[in-house]
Amino acid sequence: MGNRLSKIYTRTGDDGSTGLADGNRIAKNAQRVEAMGTADELNCHIGILVETLPADDALIEVLRRIQHHLFDLGGEFAIPGSKVIGDEHIDWLEATLDEYNEGIPPLKNFILPGGSPAAAQCHMARAVCRRAERVVVALGHEDSINTNSRHYLNRLSDLLFVVARVLARREGAREILWEQKKSGL
Repeated sequence: MGNRLSKIYTRTGDDGSTGLADGNRIAKNAQRVEAMGTADELNCHIGILVETLPADDALIEVLRRIQHHLFDLGGEFAIPGSKVIGDEHIDWLEATLDEYNEGIPPLKNFILPGGSPAAAQCHMARAVCRRAERVVVALGHEDSINTNSRHYLNRLSDLLFVVARVLARREGAREILWEQKKSGL
């Protein structure tokens, strides 16, 4: 690991810029910084989800691995041109998704986020993941990116949706189906 921060504030960002891992400085509202920040926000939501689970839950290991991947993904965005997320990350997500999806019935309708506190938090992480994907797509329109990072976020949002369904069922909650005419209008 490079330099360690012994002093948290540096004042170098007071001008509205931030440093990338390659030493370059860019605006704090640049699309690349937005991608880094949204990956970090997603990681935080997954951290909250982990804390809602019992300490012996096998799902924690899966979520912690994803947190490490997301930290790597943020690092990838911090070094333009770098590639950290590879096919093996996506393959692992797909295999994990298949495993968790196996035991739940197919959906015949949309569901509303909720069902249990853990399922609701998982849905929140899924929504942030979808935003992260949109941000990365936008970044890809203005700069070169590793397309695997976009693919990873796409699969991860699918996994988080399935895990939310698993958590709701496991906690004895029912999924709340969307009713098209229920809006009262």
